[in-house]
Amino acid sequence: MLRAAFVVLLSLLGLSAVRAEDPYLYFTWKVTYGTISPLGVPQQGILINGEFPGPNINSTTNNNIVINVYNNLDEPFLFTWNGIQQRKNSWQDGTAGSNCPILPGKNFTYHFQVKDQIGSFVYFPTLGMQRAAGGFGGLRVNSRLLIPVPFDDPADDFTVLIGDWNTKSHKILEKLLDAGRTIGRPAGLLINGRSGKNGAGKDDPPLFTMEAKKTYRYRICNIGMKLSLNFRIQSHSMMLVEMDGSHTVQNNYDSLDIHVGQCLSVLVTANQSPRDYYMVTSSRFTKYMLTATGIIRYAGSTTSPLQDIPEAPAGWAWSFNQWRSFRWNLTASAARPNPQGSYHYGNIDITRTIRLVNTIGNVDGKRRYALNGVSHQDTDTPLKLAEYYGVADKVFKYDIISDEPPADRAQIKLAPNVVNTTFRTFIEIVFENPERSMQAYHLDGYSFFPIGMGHGKWTPASRRTYNLLDAVSRHTIQVYQRSWSAVMLTFDNAGMWNLRSELWERRYLGQQLYFTVQSPARSLRDEYNMPDNALLCGEVANLPKPPSYV
Repeated sequence: MLRAAFVVLLSLLGLSAVRAEDPYLYFTWKVTYGTISPLGVPQQGILINGEFPGPNINSTTNNNIVINVYNNLDEPFLFTWNGIQQRKNSWQDGTAGSNCPILPGKNFTYHFQVKDQIGSFVYFPTLGMQRAAGGFGGLRVNSRLLIPVPFDDPADDFTVLIGDWNTKSHKILEKLLDAGRTIGRPAGLLINGRSGKNGAGKDDPPLFTMEAKKTYRYRICNIGMKLSLNFRIQSHSMMLVEMDGSHTVQNNYDSLDIHVGQCLSVLVTANQSPRDYYMVTSSRFTKYMLTATGIIRYAGSTTSPLQDIPEAPAGWAWSFNQWRSFRWNLTASAARPNPQGSYHYGNIDITRTIRLVNTIGNVDGKRRYALNGVSHQDTDTPLKLAEYYGVADKVFKYDIISDEPPADRAQIKLAPNVVNTTFRTFIEIVFENPERSMQAYHLDGYSFFPIGMGHGKWTPASRRTYNLLDAVSRHTIQVYQRSWSAVMLTFDNAGMWNLRSELWERRYLGQQLYFTVQSPARSLRDEYNMPDNALLCGEVANLPKPPSYV
């Protein structure tokens, strides 16, 4: 009664009771080739508006982001927004399973909302091996002014993109993989597109400047394709405050392992003698050592950094124990006013367990990677469009893998790998890695709770070791050598979502799948309609548009 009277009063005053729409950010990106030399060797790179790495997107919770992408390459192209959940909107996810590609000479406008999210993320190309040529950048989502943040505002906010790098072009890498060969070890490491040294072996100019006694936020993301990396700053400790969009318990670290596809935020206080200092990233879990450096300068400094670069830790046990120290900040608010810990994931009954084992083998004499015996193949018609238009049976089959790995792990089948999940069910996913190399997995459309890790094979008894209270909600998880990692999540975001190895050679050769999450209601409450500007291709190119959701 009072609300009705309030609406009448507003109408008499000529005012609207409709909530103002969230702000919009507009970008125009021209994607081109260009010659770059990040390791001193000229090579073809992918640039955004002439930049390598690409521009940083600086947004705030619930902002609408509109990016008009012009593809000036000679090949199809798509962007994905790693860690952005695209609530009800897998139409904007930018994978081969959700979108038709932007053809050469054409453009497409992405329109998505960073709904109820905060934190540090990245974007990059998803087709082929284009990620090896650039086209990537940072994407930050700041908290709204009215939402408390569990630390004081920093003096500045820096994005640090670390990753392994190849000097061969992405097209050569694709030819190697298509021929059944491997791309081999990376040529080096980069920090924000630089190795840290010029051709004469002298330090590159400083990447960042800090003023004495002030505290700064560094958002560090592993944008590479293969290697887990360790990151550290000479003579400075780092207070971890956020990872993959969640506030963490604030512990101090001298160095941090960051696996492919992951992002961490740390606070660093300029509390040392004024001079230059190295930030360092180096390879982990490899027989070889690769290192890159970048300089942080104290304002006014003319003193070069000391040459005693801090060493990286050794062994997987150190890294595993560090992972165990990461905890969700239960009392901090994230994108909403309510504390993160108000979601008690440990009290929810598991309705389904999916065990995924990665394998490697040959198909027709060529190397392929698989999950539960199936090596995914992309289709000419994106999986989401085939499903939406009702022609899925012409494009793929559902559930060709089971929830348990096959007894014969030597056999590999090539096919589109689509797993059907029931809307709003709480599912446990276990990743088992029988190999001697690291793995890292990312799930689009969601964040999950990494509740456990262990050496060897997972068994139901492994659940006794789970953290059911304060595991950090995130979107990418590592799996150590000959070990397992387990995650839990509610599949409440309708759409077609890519679960992939973030080790791009493995993803290219099939170590990925798609989860389809369909709302039985076909309602706008659960999923947006296909946008009017959606690109059409394959089996749906000339079909009439299906009825809209209501």
